[in-house]
Amino acid sequence: MKVLFLCTGNSCRSQMAEGWARALKSGAIEAYSAGIETHGLNPSTVKVMAEAGVDISGQRSKHVDELKNIAFDYVVTVCGHANEHCPLFPGKTKIIHVGFDDPPKLAKSATSEEEVLNHYRRVRDEIKTFVEKLPEVLCNRGDA
Repeated sequence: MKVLFLCTGNSCRSQMAEGWARALKSGAIEAYSAGIETHGLNPSTVKVMAEAGVDISGQRSKHVDELKNIAFDYVVTVCGHANEHCPLFPGKTKIIHVGFDDPPKLAKSATSEEEVLNHYRRVRDEIKTFVEKLPEVLCNRGDA
């Protein structure tokens, strides 16, 4: 099953989802991530994923157009902006929205590096919980 995790800048949430899917579900899911823009791979994202034992340092921020020739089974939008501006996908691709908070936005009010990372850690763990339910949760939601 080919799954694209899509967010605005492909710097944080979609990268986490791709990393978790590759680490936990590689036998069932061929995972990709992209953005409707590219903002570069967020260093705090790489750091908190490494803390959890998942190395995403080799991933890069990609624009969704780079993947337009891949026939995805599912596109999972992980932020509201990407959901609202999700491009059309050909064929039988099912688009599902599962929103997560934006760690960089949450971290703007942080007063220490540890507080910044705690925002990233919370979202990382929420995304892991979602990915652990794949692919079943997609199949159930996609048929709804």
